[in-house]
Amino acid sequence: MSYEQMNPTIEKILVNIEKVMIGKRNVAELSLVSLLAGGHVLLEDVPGVGKTMMVRALAKSVNANFRRIQFTPDLLPSDVTGVSIYNPKEMEFQFRPGPLMGNIILADEINRTSPKTQSALLEGMEEASITIDGVTHKLNKPFFVMATQNPIEYEGTYPLPEAQLDRFLLKMKMGYPDLQEEIEVLNRAQKVPPIEDLSPVIDLEGLLSLQQEIKEVFVDDTIKRYIVDIVNRTRNHGSVYLGASPRGSIALMKAAQAYAYMFGRAYVLPDDIQYLAPFVLSHRIILRSEAKFEGLFAEEVVNRVVARVPVPVRRLVK
Repeated sequence: MSYEQMNPTIEKILVNIEKVMIGKRNVAELSLVSLLAGGHVLLEDVPGVGKTMMVRALAKSVNANFRRIQFTPDLLPSDVTGVSIYNPKEMEFQFRPGPLMGNIILADEINRTSPKTQSALLEGMEEASITIDGVTHKLNKPFFVMATQNPIEYEGTYPLPEAQLDRFLLKMKMGYPDLQEEIEVLNRAQKVPPIEDLSPVIDLEGLLSLQQEIKEVFVDDTIKRYIVDIVNRTRNHGSVYLGASPRGSIALMKAAQAYAYMFGRAYVLPDDIQYLAPFVLSHRIILRSEAKFEGLFAEEVVNRVVARVPVPVRRLVK
């Protein structure tokens, strides 16, 4: 939608990220969509394509407290959330927060740790709080998790459970840079890393204001029906064992509001839904075994569903 005028503040954030990340503007845009919509992102790709650098650039651009968690097979849930330690001097337990108590969290290689530790993120991602020894601790606002994972076919990985996947607003891949982009990566690697010179575009208060403004983006009833029709068809598709839940409908609407706001619109278009549906819904459906055997991917199923759902049209009454 390059013909539309992007929100000036968001454009500045994207330009800041592009000082660090060569190409992949669509990945940066979608990451911002999730952050502005109050969601979380799952990036699935091979190591070394710039996932970590992009998240760091995003955190610097909004002046956020950045925390990185390197997930390993021996990582414990308390290493993520924090732990209560007895202080003999004060004769009481004191909570020592873990890395989850930040604003922007990079959960690196999340599928290399055990399901028990993976699930430690669940409460924080959904409820914006964590419970330690029966005491609930509120997380900072904004709170945004960017999780990365290696493809499942790599050895030493644990597939994320469906309940965990459903907490991510978007799932996407970065892919390798093209020839010219990779040459530019080499050129920049010879100099001082540009991440060190990035300055904030807005502060956290400004980001929170943007998140509130996005909630006011208008979603017509015909668009809501369009969203529900798409999600319902994922439940009835012949290649799908388990379709998207109502949380998927909510996620698609929120993502569309943020996307429309990014491009300076106060209303959601069907085009927004069509573009975002594969990123929002593909990780929320489970394909039948025979569909997987035939080499079918969830993204293809979502695209086919979207192509078959009639696009809503507003007719003007004279």
